[in-house]
Order: sequence, then C-alpha cells, then structure tokens
Amino acid sequence: MARVQIETRKEVRLLVTQFYDKVRKDAEIGHFFNETIDDWPAHMDKLVDFWETNLFFVQKYKGNPLMVHAELDEKMNHEISNYHFGIWLRHWIETIDANFVGENAEKAKQRARNISVRMFMTIFEHRKHLSSK
Repeated sequence: MARVQIETRKEVRLLVTQFYDKVRKDAEIGHFFNETIDDWPAHMDKLVDFWETNLFFVQKYKGNPLMVHAELDEKMNHEISNYHFGIWLRHWIETIDANFVGENAEKAKQRARNISVRMFMTIFEHRKHLSSK
C-alpha cells in the first residue's frame, strides 16, 4: 500500500484500526485493552472521534481520557508504567510511518507523544492522591 496523507475520517479510522490490531496482539500491553474493552466496535468509533478531534479540530470526541486511564490503572492494580506508554507510542509511530505521510502524520506522532506523557502524569498524580487518602 502506498503511504497516504491523513486528510479525512477514513484515514484516521485506518490508522486507529491498524494500530489497535497491533496493540491488542502485543504481549506486554495487549492485556490492558483486551481485559477491559467489551465492545470493540463502539470503542473504535470513540477512538476515531478522539483522533479526528485532535487532528482536525472538529468537536466529535466527548470524554475525559486522562481520568479514564487513571481509573483503568487503579483497576489494573497500578501496573501501568511509563514503559507501557513507550510500547504504545512505538506502535503508534510505526503504524503511521508504514502507512502515512505529511503534516497530519507528523502532527499525529507529536500529539501522541504529548498525550502519552500527560496520561502517565495523570496516572501518577492519581496514584499519589489515592495513597494520601
């Protein structure tokens, strides 16, 4: 497949679908997703909304992914580490580099870097908050 620009929801869906196919099979992080997501089609729609909002500044995504992931970490006995976010990010960048080119591809990589740091920091802060109770 020739690498293409990320210009529409169709390309965002392709990116998200290919990425989560990899993530779900990953021996080190797949269980976080496979053990907690019951309705993958609905979750994929939400993820596409999230990335479409992030890349194209359309208001499709509604939710608080930072708190959702902090609560997930709590349910997973605080097993999620920065190392896991590194694996997630590596799969994201590899998926983009294999399939996409252009400004939005680069933007998607940078946004994922920023999101992974913010998400882990939120998890870390949530853990501190829980331990101070």
